[in-house]
Amino acid sequence: QVQLVESGGGLVQAGGSLRLSCAASGRTFSTMAWFRQAPGKEREFVARITWIGGGTNYADSVKGRFTISRVNANTLYLQMNSLKPEDTAVYYCAARVGTTYWGADVAGYKYWGQGTQVTVSS
Repeated sequence: QVQLVESGGGLVQAGGSLRLSCAASGRTFSTMAWFRQAPGKEREFVARITWIGGGTNYADSVKGRFTISRVNANTLYLQMNSLKPEDTAVYYCAARVGTTYWGADVAGYKYWGQGTQVTVSS
């Protein structure tokens, strides 16, 4: 049984930092990612990492401010610096097995966590 459990969300002032964590279990994943969804908006890609090799890519809106990383086979992180009010959203951990996925489409990921709220005040 696959489980993805996010933690680390919260309330922070603009310019501050947060680190999100995702504890993964149940399968060996090829690619993991972070997405976010703000109220009234579609879920959008934030960052992804391949489990072998550690290749990463980011949405333009977070490039240079956010860093995705993984530790061992079970833990995914998202370090978020210089946070802005427009970063406010529920952040989701996502994963897939099999072939590595280089895209940013929600449909490319089969497994999802329950989400963690990030609120950035101005």
